[in-house]
Amino acid sequence: MASALPHRKPSGKLAAVFRLPGTVLVRKPLRLLPLSICIALALPAFAAEGEDEENWGLCPIEDVVPVFPDAPAPTGDAGTRVQFPTDISGDLLDGQLEGEADDTAVIRGNVTLTRGDQFLGTDQMTYNPETGRYVAEGSVRYQDSGMRITATRAEGDQQADRHRIEDVRYQLTRRRGNGGAERVELRGDHGALIGSTYSTCAPSQRAWELRAERIDIDTAEGLGVARNATLRVGKVPVLYVPWFMFPVDDRRRTGLLYPRVGNSGRNGFDWRQPIYLNLAPNYDATLEPRLMSKRGVALGGEFRWLYGQGNGRVAGTWMPDDQLPDDEPDRYDDNRDGVSTEAERPGRNRGMFHLDAQHRLDTRWHAATNLNWVSDTHYVEDFSSSTLTNSAYFVSSDIGVFGRGRNWEASLSADHYQLADYTLSDANLPFHRLPRLVARWSQPFGRLLEVGVDAEAVRFDHEVFGGGSRLDARPYVSATIGGAAWYVAPRLAWRYTGYALENDTADALAEARARAFAAENGVPYTPALDASFRNRSPSRSLPIGSIDAGVYFDRSFRFRGERFLQTLEPRVFYLRVPYENQDDLPLFDTNLMSFSWGQLFRDNRYTGADRQADANQITTALTTRFISEDDGRERLSASLGQIHYLDESRVRLYAGEPSIERGRSAWVAEVGFMPDDRWSIGAAYQWNPKFRREDLASLRVRYLVGEAGVINLGYRYRRDPATGNDLLEQADLSFLYPINQNWSVVGRYYYSLLEKKELETIAGVQWESCCLAVRVVGRRYLRNRTGELNNALQVEFELKGLGSAGQKTERVLRRAILGYDRDDLYLVPPSSIPRGPVDDTSDPLP
Repeated sequence: MASALPHRKPSGKLAAVFRLPGTVLVRKPLRLLPLSICIALALPAFAAEGEDEENWGLCPIEDVVPVFPDAPAPTGDAGTRVQFPTDISGDLLDGQLEGEADDTAVIRGNVTLTRGDQFLGTDQMTYNPETGRYVAEGSVRYQDSGMRITATRAEGDQQADRHRIEDVRYQLTRRRGNGGAERVELRGDHGALIGSTYSTCAPSQRAWELRAERIDIDTAEGLGVARNATLRVGKVPVLYVPWFMFPVDDRRRTGLLYPRVGNSGRNGFDWRQPIYLNLAPNYDATLEPRLMSKRGVALGGEFRWLYGQGNGRVAGTWMPDDQLPDDEPDRYDDNRDGVSTEAERPGRNRGMFHLDAQHRLDTRWHAATNLNWVSDTHYVEDFSSSTLTNSAYFVSSDIGVFGRGRNWEASLSADHYQLADYTLSDANLPFHRLPRLVARWSQPFGRLLEVGVDAEAVRFDHEVFGGGSRLDARPYVSATIGGAAWYVAPRLAWRYTGYALENDTADALAEARARAFAAENGVPYTPALDASFRNRSPSRSLPIGSIDAGVYFDRSFRFRGERFLQTLEPRVFYLRVPYENQDDLPLFDTNLMSFSWGQLFRDNRYTGADRQADANQITTALTTRFISEDDGRERLSASLGQIHYLDESRVRLYAGEPSIERGRSAWVAEVGFMPDDRWSIGAAYQWNPKFRREDLASLRVRYLVGEAGVINLGYRYRRDPATGNDLLEQADLSFLYPINQNWSVVGRYYYSLLEKKELETIAGVQWESCCLAVRVVGRRYLRNRTGELNNALQVEFELKGLGSAGQKTERVLRRAILGYDRDDLYLVPPSSIPRGPVDDTSDPLP
């Protein structure tokens, strides 16, 4: 909001200078007329937050208030204008600008007043410097760094702080918005706009306009009251509000936010009405009653706080009488074992809780927590609208203290997991880590050598499998030797991992090892075998050595008139880890990594510390890039690599897992191609020479249509290299296609070729003009792991710069269509292993 001009007596630095051509008559303290306040008071009531993110590309270049040719370029802004004097100039002066109370000056012809970013122009001004009374008549023009205003007449008394401005037209220049008022009346901190209008539309395309019979403003309280307000779309009134209160500055105010309205086959008509509560400058709350016609009423809430050392947010939802379990009893009563029982049915009182908070302890340490709870294992599915719900089989909570220095990192944390998928049992949950201590330290010595250690101490716990403690420490020494076009990086580490297992965990592990031994050796299993395999304190200790080396070649050449830089980057990576039998070690948090390009250069094919793969292998790889020297873009990149296993790798994740035989791994190839600024093609392929088959194939093609459209085509296939079984095969087509300047269609078809079922289908149409947009989107998406599909229809009306009504479709479309918002194409993707909880729903967890 533009600042109001000063009403108090100005300081000596604020002076007026009246100029005739070549003559300075007098310098005297003077206040510039407070015309900017008349419109600036009310505009924030109509302008929506985040307006700068709107797309105004369809708007014609049209000025409601034309540029004033006699106005100088603004100097400074509202925050600095008080530092400047006020200059007054005109063609003719009658009277004096200083004198007795009866001395009234009349300035005629091209009258201008300037101060900093402010300019006031008029044909004639009558002003009494002692009484403060003024009249400006004829083509009154005002502008500052945020707006331009025209009026036919302005009069007032500066000492009484009363002002009246007639026939006002305004245009915002920092953001879109224009309108007018029959007159503006101001008295001190109070003002009124009579017969006012507001819109972000150009005059030639008045798609919508907000009109109010009267708007009363109180700047001291930061509040406005509109009476008899009407929202018109075109010439049709669509909303009438006899009275409503709104904020007129940046101070937050208690009140209603825009509702969220939708409809789906599961919920029926769905209405959410957020109620904002401004409790204090540094904390607030939002209540959100929700009505679902097929299910009942729920109440959601959120409380936020902010202080010098941190911030936080607590949120929750409670539904005391959910009708959904009674309406669909078969889905809840058929449990994972196929036995019909009401034990699997959730209660009718359902809810969730979420707490996220951070606190800075000092410059190096901070504390953070992310706590989550759901009332039952059906909650995530029943209260979310995301196609990713089927992968969120648990919700996690964590709390910890984290520190970082110049050469060190440390953290003390705890993780807990809650089952959120009724098709699974607690046996599928990860082990809780209660607590977990992680420390990393490194110290360079000179320019070549570095010494460091990575260490972790964890206490694991599980409702089904018991638990235990684990200490993992890996001191290392590394060096980097090289020049501008080559490098050699040897590294030597020693890894020790030790355990202290609970009796139940040690017994379960001993039984599993005994059964595997009996099966592999063709002897009958007996419980007596368990004793020979029982070990409550297993450990592992072994060295890890590697050498990473590469060379960089480049050349310049021209192709079709464009200059390119081609690189050739051969790389060799040798890894040596001796074999140590680790079948007596438990599996707390360790899994096999998917084979990929990055796996070619890692020292372990397992996540976690429960397994360290033995290795005697050499990776050879080659990468080439074609970089445009005109714009620096990488037009083509191609990489090819393979691991040569010099010895068999015998460490197994579980009994029965096949070892990696001596020989060669699958070829890993990746290609990225950008023939121009619109096409982007990426492909990955893995070919297994042993079985003469592909283990992975993926293709991603993207084409940018016009200024906003996009078409994405993707294909993914993966095979289990050990068993040869197909793991997934999926096709994905998504698009935002503009039909013309106003109309566009959106869609997605996500299909599993392996399971022969659709995962998500989206079809929608969008109409958009300069200041109005309408979106209608239909969705059919996978609701859970059992393959159930849900149908939903979302409708959204957006008045740009004012707000929107209906369900927010943007977040659904941005997730489903990469490039729906062009800025998303240039974002850095998030870490694949986030610290926070699993949150795959489109609502706050869950």
